[in-house]
Amino acid sequence: MATWLNLTLQDSASPIMEQLIYFHDHALMIMLMIITTVFYTLISIMQNKQTSRFLLEGQMIETVWTIAPAIILLFIAMPSLRLLYLMDEIHNPALTLKTVGHQWYWSYEYSDFTKLEFDSYMVPQEDLQMGMFRLLDTDNRVVLPMNSPIRLIVTAADVLHSWTVPGLGVKTDATPGRLNQVSFSINRPGILYGQCSEICGANHSFMPITIESVSTNQFISWVSKMSE
Repeated sequence: MATWLNLTLQDSASPIMEQLIYFHDHALMIMLMIITTVFYTLISIMQNKQTSRFLLEGQMIETVWTIAPAIILLFIAMPSLRLLYLMDEIHNPALTLKTVGHQWYWSYEYSDFTKLEFDSYMVPQEDLQMGMFRLLDTDNRVVLPMNSPIRLIVTAADVLHSWTVPGLGVKTDATPGRLNQVSFSINRPGILYGQCSEICGANHSFMPITIESVSTNQFISWVSKMSE
């Protein structure tokens, strides 16, 4: 999760988020090189008092500064398109989780199990216990197995919502009357936090998402306990 004075992206908890961070750094380095070159050129022009009659026409330099940006854009576009296709890829899921957005809480249904569904509300400030995070912890956590392909189906019951967990690199709109799906895999145990990222009314800030990533054996034990 994001911490105080954290200037970088959150630590990744999925392969897709790792790739997103790599692409962010890749694009940032290209931007840094462009900014450095432009500033160097501007400073050189301001400090240089010499003139040249050959600067009135330079077909070679015009050709270069037309082709060079196109090549730079290709270096940005190719990994970007690869990532877009990877994020849209739906693998054979080991588990399907259906998420329904309400004003202002989330409902979850584990479609692979019988009658395993619950609502998830934000824990009020007066009920917070030691170690809980204000505006981020919920009364019912979403428990998911790590190292397993998970399919998430997202919809809404009233207005537009957005199911977003930055640590997973997942942001999916919840639209009434429409099912959106996304696939992800969690590669480490722990607790991941997210929030609704679509302005959905007065209490938009108070519908967090809490995911608990556990081992497969722990997940099976949790399912057995919840199904009793």
